[in-house]
Amino acid sequence: MPKNLIRMNQTLERTGFGKAWIYKLISQNRFPKPVKIGSRSIAFVESEIDAWITERIAERDGMGAS
Repeated sequence: MPKNLIRMNQTLERTGFGKAWIYKLISQNRFPKPVKIGSRSIAFVESEIDAWITERIAERDGMGAS
């Protein structure tokens, strides 16, 4: 399975979060860790971000069924 990397801007668009909140979640181990792709550049593994979003939806749906 190919691994695609997406940049921070794409990650922000997909999640609706701000950069500071993403970094806070990463520090709390509640968001996928980025991959360093340059001396000052990071990216995220697209499939990990997709899985994270899917988990949030499943949590919502699980809570709503109680």
